[in-house]
Amino acid sequence: MTLFSRKHIDFLLHEVSDLPELLKEEYFSGHDRETADMVLDTAFEIAQKEIEPHFVDSDQKEANYENGEVKVHPGVHGFVKSQAESGLLSATFPEEVGGSQLPESVAGAAAFIELCHSNSFPMYTDLLSGCVKLINSFGTTEQKETYISKMLTANWMGTMCLTEPQAGSSLAEINTKATPQNDGTYKIDGQKIFISAGDHDITENIIHLVLARIDGAPAGAKGISLFIVPKNNPKNCSESNDVKTIGLFHKMGQKATPAVHLAFGAEGKCTGYLLGKPNQGLPQMFKMMNSSRLGVGLTGLALSSAAYYTSNQYAHERKQGRIPGGNENVLIAEHPDVKRMLLKQKAIHEGGLALFIQVYSYLDWQKAGKEIEKYAALTELLTPVCKFYGSDQGYHSVNEGLQVLGGYGYTSDFPLEQMARDVRILSIYEGTNGIQAQAVLGRQVQVNGGAPFQLLRAEIEKTLSHLNDSCLFKRDFETSFKKLQQVTSTLLSKQNPTELLADATLYTEFLSLICVGWQWLKMSLATEQMDTEFNESFKQTIGYFFRYEFTKCLYLSEILLKENKITV
Repeated sequence: MTLFSRKHIDFLLHEVSDLPELLKEEYFSGHDRETADMVLDTAFEIAQKEIEPHFVDSDQKEANYENGEVKVHPGVHGFVKSQAESGLLSATFPEEVGGSQLPESVAGAAAFIELCHSNSFPMYTDLLSGCVKLINSFGTTEQKETYISKMLTANWMGTMCLTEPQAGSSLAEINTKATPQNDGTYKIDGQKIFISAGDHDITENIIHLVLARIDGAPAGAKGISLFIVPKNNPKNCSESNDVKTIGLFHKMGQKATPAVHLAFGAEGKCTGYLLGKPNQGLPQMFKMMNSSRLGVGLTGLALSSAAYYTSNQYAHERKQGRIPGGNENVLIAEHPDVKRMLLKQKAIHEGGLALFIQVYSYLDWQKAGKEIEKYAALTELLTPVCKFYGSDQGYHSVNEGLQVLGGYGYTSDFPLEQMARDVRILSIYEGTNGIQAQAVLGRQVQVNGGAPFQLLRAEIEKTLSHLNDSCLFKRDFETSFKKLQQVTSTLLSKQNPTELLADATLYTEFLSLICVGWQWLKMSLATEQMDTEFNESFKQTIGYFFRYEFTKCLYLSEILLKENKITV
């Protein structure tokens, strides 16, 4: 069974996005459309061979901790090996560190394909990739030489270690200690919890990037530094670095990826190496977290896609009930409410994926050296929006897919039950969606006098300028877009920070609907290149989005423009 639309992905990459123009840039000169197609083909091949056969079994046989060792499902080993050998693991990195400078927009589409088949397996390599980005950005020459080649070949894996028992969303409360040593290293002492892929039997070493506080550092977030802390001595992997697994958390979903409780320095022998500058741990770590946040949101859309194609197939096989005036049972796909549920799923992941590829293209323009400040500002603004929309709407979409199957959807005989468990975490980790919303309204919309928001406004207005007035949805969009600007101005005029941020979640939902609506309008400009079947499906889906989803902007704006006397 297919779990995604390759035609839609190709449409977004080659007809809607900036990829054709990006491929003309010198930085991406080693790639063309054929390269992009090969990458997507490779991702699908890996998904079919290394992920799909283990989807159910890896959920039933979760990672386990025995005799001091964490063992993960054997299928994960094959997936990680394939990612490295195929070149997908290193693809987006610069050539000088072993990469091939593949555009992020192509890599994002490839990741989407793999995530449609499991959101547990790709977590291992996503975390690894994020660690390498940080080491490559902030590491010394010696650190780069020690770690990057080993990690990009998946001989060593990587994690990020932030959360502590007393410090979850509030990272300022971190108390893991880093004590300076005479040789320039640090002794690390503390515990971290909920560390995804924090221990396993895949590789001989795991490189942890750990937030800790150097003795004497300022209190709060300004006193946190970032350290490279290998599980084992990088010069001799048979020698432990005093990083121990205390236990595993037994999760609702994503069971192929262990969530680990780690102890650093229980015996006083854990060595850490400062990465970057002292007290700059959080700004540096957020570079990795922003990449991970895009990955989390993309995962939600991938699960939405998988749920849609699974429930759509069921709806076209299952006969139940009659339509008014009919005498025989019909396929449930013919019932209007089932049509609505299917179209909701389709609209969510197709529109959402367009927004993600838009943001990935902004990352690509930065790599190409074009208007770096502009595209960096747009990326910073839209990253939490993407995480918010993909994870939140992915959850709702999977629920609709399960509902299509009725009672069967609630059983483990069909994959929707597992998808429903897997998707739930996405709005929680890498910063809860409430925190993402506060970042959007409390920081990203306001920074530099509101410059990022004005840049987004210009991007949207550019698309609107290419639309004919006869476009069915242009007027509705413009009305809601003006409302968003009014709401933004009204909220930012509030002097009380609590009052400003009280409805940040609703504001971010509003903004995300505007952004996805923008992408649907942008897609509508490119459909002339597509065949009749594609266009008919597109018209139905865009029609659903603007009739059922986008109209939520009206009540959101009404709520946000009223004084909040309930939750403040």
